[in-house]
Amino acid sequence: MRATILGDGPMGRALAGALETRHDTVEVLGRPASGGHPASALAGADIVFDASAGPAVRSNISAALAAGCSTLVVATTAWDREREAVDADLHNANAAGVWAPNFSLGTALFARLVDRAAALYGRIDAFDPFIVEWHRRAKRDRPSGTARDLAARLGTAELEVVSIRAGSPPGMHLVGFDAPGETVELRITARDRSAYAAGALAAADWLLREPRAPGLHPFDSVVDDLVAGPTHPTQIERTFA
Repeated sequence: MRATILGDGPMGRALAGALETRHDTVEVLGRPASGGHPASALAGADIVFDASAGPAVRSNISAALAAGCSTLVVATTAWDREREAVDADLHNANAAGVWAPNFSLGTALFARLVDRAAALYGRIDAFDPFIVEWHRRAKRDRPSGTARDLAARLGTAELEVVSIRAGSPPGMHLVGFDAPGETVELRITARDRSAYAAGALAAADWLLREPRAPGLHPFDSVVDDLVAGPTHPTQIERTFA
């Protein structure tokens, strides 16, 4: 594929490295000195990855659509308020995109474990749910998008969420259920951003494999295809090698 990455931060660099390993053609565009990216800078891309910052997402996608790109992957957090508008923009342009607060396949499956745990422990008043998440010092949003998603899955109004911003870890999320005599913990820890990049590439492959309905698709749609069975074993092995 010919890919353009908007954003040259840690995620953008991880995506570029993963694409280059697969021998895809990739161009990384950092943050413009002023204004947004011109559509001309995105012309010719088979897919555009947004790995920028929340406030820039809608203008970046508008530029990609103006350039004629109809497949996009949004690997950026803190743009929740723009999601409906972005979805409408994609529908209007007959374009499709995949978004997620976290593109790690492990995290997507972890969230499904949390769904099941919440259904079980939520039946017993003695267990109080809580979330602890730890990211690099420079990460601005707190709680993280992943932590907000996990909190929504727990489905309780009284929930303690602790956000740690220190050092340089790419991400750790712990979901716990505490009772007077015991504590149950589910934890996922990212060692680096390669898992996030692999998931974003899987989303791109999913979009390009066959026509998808216009609008934003959740990463769960991609995960469903991956866990359903090796319909495309060569492509799956290539993505997660």
